[in-house]
Amino acid sequence: MEHEKILRINALAAKQRTEGLTDEEKQEQAALRQEYLRDFREGMKNMLDGVVIQRPDGSREKLTPKEK
Repeated sequence: MEHEKILRINALAAKQRTEGLTDEEKQEQAALRQEYLRDFREGMKNMLDGVVIQRPDGSREKLTPKEK
């Protein structure tokens, strides 16, 4: 996510705490938050996809998703 968008998210959060947001600003804030969360989740997934577990015997295996 672009740095300017993160700054805008923070500016809207600060304005919300002090004086409140207009309906248009609330929509913008929700859209920016969704974009931020999507990017965060994608980055976390990519990071976890690269995790390898090394066993005491020296063998290595990829991290697998936990079954629900």
